[in-house]
Amino acid sequence: MANAPLTFDVVREMALEMTDVESGTAYGAAAVKVNGNLLACVPVNKSAEPDSAAFRIDIDLRNSLIQAKPDIYYVTDHYAGYPIVLVRLSKISHRDLRELLGLSWSFVSAKKSPRAPRLKARSKTRLR
Repeated sequence: MANAPLTFDVVREMALEMTDVESGTAYGAAAVKVNGNLLACVPVNKSAEPDSAAFRIDIDLRNSLIQAKPDIYYVTDHYAGYPIVLVRLSKISHRDLRELLGLSWSFVSAKKSPRAPRLKARSKTRLR
């Protein structure tokens, strides 16, 4: 089974073991999210290769991953401007996938929730 190609179901199972991760959808495709923020998903843009997954990570880290292992990690023009790395699931190991999920979780968790600043702003306005 260690040599079996990975699927997004395996990505989801691994991700759901992490804190604050829930299963969901993004752009009509299977996804996992951290506190409602995208962690990983099945890429829907046609530029992505079949059997790939998209993970949110820092762009500099993405570039390092692609440079180190271009057979596993890649990006297309469509995703180039976003903090996303595409992964060929048939090429990545369970260990590397788990590590990538950890990196992605750290990146997404470090981001402030887009709802939090609005709630704080409203509260301050009402207190005045």
